[in-house]
Amino acid sequence: MRYFTIHELTKSTTAKKLGINNTPSEEELHNIRTLIEVVLDPLRQAWGRPILVNSGYRCEALNKAVGGAKTSHHLKGMAADITTGTRYGNKQLFELAIQLGLPFTQLIDEKNYQWVHISYNEADIRKEIIHL
Repeated sequence: MRYFTIHELTKSTTAKKLGINNTPSEEELHNIRTLIEVVLDPLRQAWGRPILVNSGYRCEALNKAVGGAKTSHHLKGMAADITTGTRYGNKQLFELAIQLGLPFTQLIDEKNYQWVHISYNEADIRKEIIHL
């Protein structure tokens, strides 16, 4: 884990505000570490500039509080919503993830590149690309 930390992938202002314990299990920690090592760090290395995490792991209570999908990869520590800080940069980051051939499960352009959702499930590398 060169560029991202477990803390970055588990912190949440919403959880803090609502008093939600967003502590991942050992299995979820494994998934977070794998997401960082296999997808996020290589993407950051290639990008060459900071990438911010808007949302990473979410426990059920937090996922419900933010209106996340009931089957979200965030619930398992397998997803991150990331941003470069600009829509243009997010679009470039999205395209870079594809060009690099990263082994993602889903890559989602959220709301015309307001942020990029990327997930990794080592048992399901389908490289699904979605524009919402």
